[in-house]
Amino acid sequence: MIDPTDLMRMHLVHPDQPFPPVELADPSGLVAFGGDLSPERLLGAYSAGIFPWYNPGETIHWYCPDPRSILVPTDLRVTKSYRRSVAKADYAVTMDRAFAEVISNCAGPRDKAAGTWIGSDMLAAYLRLHHLGQAHSVEVWRDGDLVGGLYGVACGRSFAGESMFSRARDTSKVALYWLCAQLAAWDFALIDCQVTSGHLTSLGAIDLPRADYLHLHTQAAARPGLPGPWQFEIPVPNSPHHLPA
Repeated sequence: MIDPTDLMRMHLVHPDQPFPPVELADPSGLVAFGGDLSPERLLGAYSAGIFPWYNPGETIHWYCPDPRSILVPTDLRVTKSYRRSVAKADYAVTMDRAFAEVISNCAGPRDKAAGTWIGSDMLAAYLRLHHLGQAHSVEVWRDGDLVGGLYGVACGRSFAGESMFSRARDTSKVALYWLCAQLAAWDFALIDCQVTSGHLTSLGAIDLPRADYLHLHTQAAARPGLPGPWQFEIPVPNSPHHLPA
């Protein structure tokens, strides 16, 4: 049970109120609640290894879970079938070309029964970060249509992956493949996957104790970043036939 004094410290009342120490997090990783989604608050959170996660209409909740799921870009696990999907090259891939479309697709329910945790306030907040050159997307196109992608937030040479979507087989995994390849070329230390899942583990993600994650992330986030908009600097499939007009 959280001590009432700690509970008061977890409540972000003032815009400039700092986050409490992550050691105060409850077993779920909840560090704080309240506050806003201003660029300053969000960038301060990501720099500290904290991210927002809550349902639309609820008070903002801020998390730093223990353990923490990460993927080292060079450690992406590529199976034979995964490699075939990448090698087909029946698509074009871009960066930061359609951020709003990507996050809107990520916000859609994955099935008829499911909801979404990406509400209108989150959409607006990450669009602001994108316009500031801090939030980035990868798009997969086929015959001019957006068929897959992902988005996240960069802090120095650490990348926090937020969400991905597919409208065709393996297209989110194709986006992740090329993101990892480019981040490796840019010497990014990690992709923060935040919360573990069987799918992420199958792709090579590992769980780190929170203290180990924070050590790695803090070092990477302190390195010079690459403000957006991003573009691929490695060879990628980019046939004009598949790109939108």
